[in-house]
Amino acid sequence: MAFEPEELSPEEVTEQVDSVIADNEVVLFMKGNELMPQCGYSKKALGLLKQYREDIETVDVLKATDAYRDALETHSGRETIPQTFVDGEFIGGSDILEQLDERGELADKVGQESPF
Repeated sequence: MAFEPEELSPEEVTEQVDSVIADNEVVLFMKGNELMPQCGYSKKALGLLKQYREDIETVDVLKATDAYRDALETHSGRETIPQTFVDGEFIGGSDILEQLDERGELADKVGQESPF
């Protein structure tokens, strides 16, 4: 038996994206979930964020990837996955998170001090 993801309508996805961004301090839209990231970029983004925050809301976009890309593009101007939002502001994907971390700016962006 093959696993078939539950399809969400574009309207449901748009409503979810809007409310999750509005209701959570740090949100990561990713492929897979916190326990099982389904792509290397999502895993990298989650790992970078987890260095500084434990309370990250994650959203698995695999249920309706195309609809999530469209909904996220209205918030960020980009349709790539993963995407990170902090206090409603688009921060970036794994590459931008990595650059911020290398410059020592990621802790400030996600609202926590570096544990080091």
